[in-house]
Amino acid sequence: MTIERRSFPTPWSLGMFVLELSKASSICLAAIRGPRQVGYLICARYETIWHVMNVAVAPEWRRQGVAGALLGDLYSRIADPQARLTLEVRCSNQAAIRLYEREGFRGVGLRKRYYQDNGEDAVVMWRTPATLAGSLADVPNPEWS
Repeated sequence: MTIERRSFPTPWSLGMFVLELSKASSICLAAIRGPRQVGYLICARYETIWHVMNVAVAPEWRRQGVAGALLGDLYSRIADPQARLTLEVRCSNQAAIRLYEREGFRGVGLRKRYYQDNGEDAVVMWRTPATLAGSLADVPNPEWS
């Protein structure tokens, strides 16, 4: 909860964490450095799609490979080369967008006024076999070409 509060203007509630942690279809990962948790990732499965719900890294640990390591661990746990993952990210969060692009995610559209705190739009991103190969052929309803 501390990392969540330090990372997001509208943090998840404890109840939201409990709900995701209790789902058998969710993957919840923690990044531990020494005695401390420095980040986490929560990903939920919806039939054939994996939705990356939340990735957060303590501010003092950012840009040190923690988020990339969490994503790498997620891919190995999913262990399906045909897996399709999606997420939303604030348009203003260019550091996260660049990380996701390095990981094979591609922006395919916008969710207007997605964030309740300030009405900011979210970029919808997908990581699929096609995005990893440089196309959007298997992305559902891409808004951008």
